[in-house]
Amino acid sequence: MAKIHGETSSTGTGGSPGSGTGSTTGSGEDTTAGVDESVRAELIELRDSIDNIDAAVVHMLAERFKCTQRVGRLKADHDLPPADPAREARQIARLRELAVSAKLDPAFAEKLLNFVIAEVIRHHETIARA
Repeated sequence: MAKIHGETSSTGTGGSPGSGTGSTTGSGEDTTAGVDESVRAELIELRDSIDNIDAAVVHMLAERFKCTQRVGRLKADHDLPPADPAREARQIARLRELAVSAKLDPAFAEKLLNFVIAEVIRHHETIARA
């Protein structure tokens, strides 16, 4: 069961409309009991899509971190600092522009990238100490 965007989906990626998987809260309580079957089916279909997108996001982040680990090793090997504030600022500005064009809140995109950057820097610092 995955909690996504404030909702909990119990369908996983294999649920199908009409499969009876329904929608549950964290306690297992069915929150769609009595809901029209077509609404329930659409909800299941949308949640399946969300689950698939979340899986893709996780895999993309894993690939990103593989690259940043290599950057961290390269920086450590050449005594470069773990953080690069100028690059980080350019990346934030770039991501904010991409967010606007994608109709995503640029402040949210910036918060997400700042979180990722902080984790990357932490990895780089760990690599530099090794």
